[in-house]
Amino acid sequence: MTFPVVGMVGGGQLARMTHEAGIPLGIRFKLLSDTPQDSAAQVVSDVVVGDYRDPDTLREFARGCDVITFDHEHVPTELLRALEADGIPVRPGPDALVHAQDKGVMRAKLDAIGVPCPRHRIVSDPQDVAAFAAEGDGFPVVLKTVRGGYDGKGVWVVDSVEEAADPFKAGVPVLAEEKVDFLRELAANVVRSPHGQAVAYPVVESRQVNGVCDTVIAPAPDLDETLALEASEMALNIAKELGVVGHLAVELFQTRKDDGSSEILVNELAMRPHNSGHWSMDGAVTSQFANHVRAVLDLPLGDPRPRAPWTVMVNVLGGDYPDMYSAYLHCMARDPQLKIHMYGKDVKPGRKVGHVNTYGDDLDDVLERARHAAGYLRGTITE
Repeated sequence: MTFPVVGMVGGGQLARMTHEAGIPLGIRFKLLSDTPQDSAAQVVSDVVVGDYRDPDTLREFARGCDVITFDHEHVPTELLRALEADGIPVRPGPDALVHAQDKGVMRAKLDAIGVPCPRHRIVSDPQDVAAFAAEGDGFPVVLKTVRGGYDGKGVWVVDSVEEAADPFKAGVPVLAEEKVDFLRELAANVVRSPHGQAVAYPVVESRQVNGVCDTVIAPAPDLDETLALEASEMALNIAKELGVVGHLAVELFQTRKDDGSSEILVNELAMRPHNSGHWSMDGAVTSQFANHVRAVLDLPLGDPRPRAPWTVMVNVLGGDYPDMYSAYLHCMARDPQLKIHMYGKDVKPGRKVGHVNTYGDDLDDVLERARHAAGYLRGTITE
């Protein structure tokens, strides 16, 4: 029997962990990486180093692959259409992926299918931003470049027309959104296969620090069951309407209405494994990475249910303490159930270099264990 070859565009930690999930299944991976030192390039045996934006490089890489998938959304859609014209399955395809590449296209589509979003529109200059603010509750306003932003990059919160000039310097369209007064951020993660099978993971709470995901709690504590079901059904419907194949993360705001009840608004979409799903590596029957592999190969999807009442993921960010390996002795001895996942990256302040997962029956205990381990690895906790 010949096992398929999955071509992964992008050599970051998402590719690294997706490759890991395919190993038990005997799935072979081929990687298109920017450098030989990238996270996934360190562990995948078949690596092509090159520029994913170059048509010849991408086409040559795709030869011998049974399907192409991604650890980021930045490959130009016209290049993906060329691969499809060559008969190579691309999952998710360009018609779906453009909604994760372009925030303006995403908002227009979500409006068309009736998905609740923050008030928004494309703006042309700082004066147009001021007009947008006046149409609602005034400043502050959130401005986003429609392409290229992630982890807080390409996003500005502006309090005046004078502060609104910077986003336009990038030379790409700018999306203005109302600044939502939210209770917390949630994420609904779903996976969909080409023939339409889909599964939904428990809705999680995502806590951010300086615009970067810090902590994920699965499931989201004290989330009304009706609202959780609404979030999951919304994510499944978005995946269906956009034709997503593979993993889809729908980032959400939970807000409070005037009558005291909660509602949810869609913040962002990601069509790849996502930081809000890393908990599933140790906390779910089938991880987001394993189900993404299954989906792009059109295999039956695995059970997304949690293994424990609570699972917490905390990102390990780089600090001033580069020798994280020496911290393993303390962390592993203190918590034998702790799961550490490192990405093979050089330690730089603020850079995601790994994450830890903990699980158990008591949420306060699980949170404390995860935060302690991540802090000790970073060097901000020393005892």
